[in-house]
Amino acid sequence: MADNNDSLLAKLDEIDARFNEIEKLIADPEVSSNLNKLIALSKEQGKLRAMVTKYGRYKKAVAGIEEAQQILDDGGADKDFKELAKEELEEFEGQKDTLLKEITNTLIMADDMDVDSVIIEIRAGTGGEEAALFARDLYNMYTRYAESRRWKVEQLDFSASEKNGFREVIFGIKAPGIWSELGYEGGGHRVQRVPETESQGRVHTSAATVAVLPEPEELDIEIAPDEVVEHVSRSSGPGGQNVNKVSSAIKLEHIPTGITISMQDEKSQHKNRAKAWRVLRSRVYEYHLSKKRAERDSQRKTMIGSGDRSQKIRTYNYPQNRVTDHRINLSLYSLDKIMGGDMGDIIAALKDYDRQQRLKNL
Repeated sequence: MADNNDSLLAKLDEIDARFNEIEKLIADPEVSSNLNKLIALSKEQGKLRAMVTKYGRYKKAVAGIEEAQQILDDGGADKDFKELAKEELEEFEGQKDTLLKEITNTLIMADDMDVDSVIIEIRAGTGGEEAALFARDLYNMYTRYAESRRWKVEQLDFSASEKNGFREVIFGIKAPGIWSELGYEGGGHRVQRVPETESQGRVHTSAATVAVLPEPEELDIEIAPDEVVEHVSRSSGPGGQNVNKVSSAIKLEHIPTGITISMQDEKSQHKNRAKAWRVLRSRVYEYHLSKKRAERDSQRKTMIGSGDRSQKIRTYNYPQNRVTDHRINLSLYSLDKIMGGDMGDIIAALKDYDRQQRLKNL
């Protein structure tokens, strides 16, 4: 544990030094006149401030412990003075331990806390119309949870099925540290229930996939315009008829990765283009993140939140009113509440498990 603390304190010294370096850079007239650089540095400093403040309090507690210990070790010190030093020693040691735990938790989850906007894509899998209805239920679950937390939800695109399910739905959610809340939702979701279309009362199993993509700001990722081919066409509705006579549907193709985005939710070509670029940036960003993730997979095998769509992560069993998260072997018999948007318990359990695994791998 001592080695862990040494490496942690070394990391905190680095963060402290970087914070001070940013303060000097921001004061530099050459930097302050470059708006993009100034915004990037201010954002970085803002993310480090809470950690640096806590580390400052930690260092004060350590200094207080050393000073109190010196008084206790001084044979000529007054008895009352020693009694006071003993009380201070206990107080500073408690502060030191508490702050170190808080700093460790903040540090290991810092990357997740930095992401304030995500794009969620839900697609119906095996199960036909029932899978599309399940995709709609998942969408309702996430949006209700977001509404209960007063997060900002934005509809980006959807493809409806005949019975008002979703073959695919794409939406954005913005909130401070949102990735730390919903980053665990990526993967395969399975439902076991009697479908609305089933006359014999038999339980069917259907599936949907969820992708949670961190939405980068334009400063965080650059996509050169010449790497993207744009196709414009008329939007089409159910049955193939034209929704409008104006060419408003946009398809973007990112040549280096082969990622393509189609957007026809809006009647305005400009709005569809803006939405398509947002989704494209997120998918390209996630593409590069997943490559980095693969490189460090060997030491992060036990961690969750990778968002691998092929991994079955959760089963929703309606007859038993049970939700099972297979990654942490957790079953909650409150499916009705969870599908109604009360996701707090399951997300808290996933965060706690992930935190413990990251501490082990620190």
